[in-house]
This record gives sequence, C-alpha cells and structure tokens, in this order.
Amino acid sequence: MSASISLTGLGWSTPDGVPLFTNINLSFGPERTGLVGRNGTGKTTLLRLITASLPPQAGTIQVHGTLGFMQQEIPTLSGATVGDLFGVSPALAVLDRAETGEASTEELADADWTLPIRMETALLRCGLDAEAKTPLAALSGGQRTRASLAALIFREPDFLLLDEPTNNLDRAGRRAVIDLLRGWRAGAIVVSHDRELLEEMDAVVELNTLGATRYGGNCSAYQRRKAEERQATERRLADAEKHLAETERSAQQALERKARKDSSGRKSRARGDQPKILLDAAKGRSEASGGANARLRDIRQDRAQDAVSSARQQFEILQPIRMDIPSTGLPSSRQVLKLNAVTGGYDVAHPVIRDLSLSVTGPERIAITGPNGSGKTTLLSLIAGELNPQGGKIDLNVPFAFLDQRVDMLDPDRSLRDNFLRLNPDATENECRAALARFRFRADDALQEVRALSGGQRLCAGLACVLGRAIPPQLLLLDEPTNHLDLDATEALEAALTAYDGAILMVSHDEVFLANIALDGRLDLGPKS
Repeated sequence: MSASISLTGLGWSTPDGVPLFTNINLSFGPERTGLVGRNGTGKTTLLRLITASLPPQAGTIQVHGTLGFMQQEIPTLSGATVGDLFGVSPALAVLDRAETGEASTEELADADWTLPIRMETALLRCGLDAEAKTPLAALSGGQRTRASLAALIFREPDFLLLDEPTNNLDRAGRRAVIDLLRGWRAGAIVVSHDRELLEEMDAVVELNTLGATRYGGNCSAYQRRKAEERQATERRLADAEKHLAETERSAQQALERKARKDSSGRKSRARGDQPKILLDAAKGRSEASGGANARLRDIRQDRAQDAVSSARQQFEILQPIRMDIPSTGLPSSRQVLKLNAVTGGYDVAHPVIRDLSLSVTGPERIAITGPNGSGKTTLLSLIAGELNPQGGKIDLNVPFAFLDQRVDMLDPDRSLRDNFLRLNPDATENECRAALARFRFRADDALQEVRALSGGQRLCAGLACVLGRAIPPQLLLLDEPTNHLDLDATEALEAALTAYDGAILMVSHDEVFLANIALDGRLDLGPKS
C-alpha cells in the first residue's frame, strides 16, 4: 500500500470548549501540501493530531507510512549534540571504538560504516556544516532548525510534517529549505505563511471555521482562487441583501393592502349596505387568506434572512484583515535617528556591532539584513535602549515603538484589552475595542489572556497595541514582523506599512515582504568573522 494520510470526520475543541474545526475530511498522498489558515485556526493542532501527539476528540485518522515531524520550537536538551538529534550517537561511538581497535566482534558486525557520510550529506542538504559532536546549545536558533530538518530527512520518512520551517532562518537557510522541498519526492505537509516556500507546493489546504478546503496548485494559484471567491461572496451577499429588502418591502405592501381592505370592510359593515351574513363570510375568507399569506411571508422572510446570514458569515471569513495606521505627522526633514560609531553586544568581550554609523531622516524605511548571528536583533535592542552601547553615540529624536519577535511588551497574564490600555493609557474603552477589532480581536476575543494566544495571534495583538494608537509612533523598530503571521495578516501589514508615513527600521528575511513595502535602503550587517 502506498503512503497516505486520511482524516475522516475529524473534530477538535480547545480545553474551554471552543471548536477549532469540525468534520474535517482530507487525504494526503505523496505530494507537497501547504497548510494555511488564519492564526488560531488549528494548523499546529492538526499536525499534532496526525502524529498522535494529541488524540482526536471526534473522527478518525489513518496513517500508512512513516512520519517525520518538525515543531516550531526545537527543544534543546542539556548536553545534547547534533548526533543525539539524529539518534545516532551510540552508533557513531561504535565506529570511534572500531578505529581505535576497542570495538567488540559483535559491535563490528553491526557497525554502519556509511553512517558518517549519510549524516554529513543530510546536513549539507539543509545548508549546515556541523559535526556530530557539536552541542545543540552552541547552534543558533536557525542552525538548530536546519539540524532538525536534516535529522528528519536522514530517516527518509514517507511524510515530512513541518511547522513553520523557515521561521528564524536567514536567506541562506530559507533557500536551503526551499531547495530541499523542491526536490522532495515523498509526501510533505507544510504549515507556513512563507510565500516563497508555498510556491513550491503541489496543493494548498486552507483551514477556517467552516472546515478545510483543498486547492490544487501553488500559492499563486491559491491566492487567485481566493480572490475570485471573495468577489463571488461579495456578489452573493449583495444579492441576498437585495432579495431580503425586496421581501420585506413586499411584506409591508401586503400588510398595507390588508389594512386598507379591513378598513373598507369595517366601513361597509357600519353603513349596513350589505347583508350581515355576506359580510361575515367575507370577513372569514379574508382572515383565513390573511393568515395563510402572513405565514407564507414569514417563511419567505426567514429564508431571505438565512441567506443573508449565510452569505455574511462566508464574507466575514473571506474578508481580509485591515490594519489602518493614522498619520504620524513626521516632517520629511526631521532627523529621526543618528548612530555614530556605535559598538555593542551581549558579549562584552566580542561585541557583534562594531563602529556602526547610520542616519535616518524623515519617513525613511530601511531593512536590516544579514545572516543569523550577524547582530540584527542586537542592533534594534541598542537603538531601543534595551542594551547599552559599549562605545559611540545613539541619538533617537522621535517617539518610537519596538516590536520584538517574542512580543515581550505584552504581559502574558493580562487580557488583550488590559494590555492595550496599559500600553496606551490615554485611550478610551471604545478606542481600545475598535483598535483590537481591526486586528480580528472582536467582542470577547479582546478578553483573552495573552498566554492563551498562538504565535501569530500574539504578534497581531502586539501590532494592534502599537499601530492602533490614536497617534502612532514616528519610528517603528520591527524584528521579523511576519514571523507567525498568516497570509492575510502579512498582506494587511504590507498594505499598512506601505501607507505608513513614519520611519521604519526592520529586520526581515522575507524578500517578498521587503519588496512589497517600498524600501528606501538596506543595511547589510554581513557575515561576522
């Protein structure tokens, strides 16, 4: 039997009873499938269900073949090495003993002499040059991601299950993952918002509150189909609302005709110009007819209202998010930021930023690029005042906001509403709710605790608190702002930043995103010796 994954009637709800998805029916074969959907729709949960990390609450899951699962966060056990990640440290130890003549006859009989070269090939395939004995703690987050992916393909599973595999990777790392999947001939299910990566998919499956829908083709084909669906849904909603208005108008006209007829009958009875028996019969027929007509009108109105409700629900699901940012009032000639020969870093003995000078004037937008470990996040921390420079001078002359990757500005034990009001003490309750609603946190969603949010929801909450102010900051310091954001939110952020009239300093490896926000320049920190 060929490798396959089948989901039948699958359902899952959060611990507090909120359904993530119901009655999911999907099948996956030896193809590359992108799994997309708005933040919080259950994409990671679905992967965990497939791998049996979670038991299904409803429905069944059938897996034929072996699975290799890479989570978003790569756990690092104390003292663990790259060889431990591959699960081959004992076998490599046998080879080491064999080389020194210390291996037993039984060990030599079972020794796998191809192991080192196969491991090295898997690592290089993922763009990582590392030894088996290298401690995982010595690797950067991006390097651990590459090592974890290499460990998966080393085992040659029938299916790769990857959860946001390009998050935290630099350009070289992203390229390695894209090249790997481009040449992958077995099955793969990839949760991602990375449009470059999704272009390599054979199909895209979207999760939303209505269920799961499969689209043939890559990201571009999926987005074209979604745009067509949005237009069709807008037409259906407009037609349904028009039909409801016509139904209500027709019902009102019928009520007015009946009222006029009833009034005429009462006047005729009062004049006594017809026999009472005829008037009573006419009244009975009128009441019977009126009751039947009223029931028919009610049925038609109910159906028209149901059609509007259904079309509106579909419209709200397909309607893109909007992130509207008010004007900052930043003058084009205002010096926003000046760095003069700045040196700094977390390792005082080896500062990652050395003698760096930079000037930002007016609404300039600059991308800070470079490989993992080149000091991009460190530079933002120095500018934001979270890290003191060891040398040089930083002049920051305008109100700013720093949105780091972990969104540490948010108190995890407070609700979104309370966080917004804490960070924006001059905001009214209505302004707070309106700002959060623009970022998909409506009604009771605004009362969720931050710790209960997914990574993408947490980032959207941070954006709401920063960009939803009545007067936004004149400088935005953004560290990988599209990490964890879904496709809709990423495109909305692109549109918002394109219209933003303040200055931007941004760390990002997402070249599609950077191309779409009309950069004025780049600061490439380059490789570090």
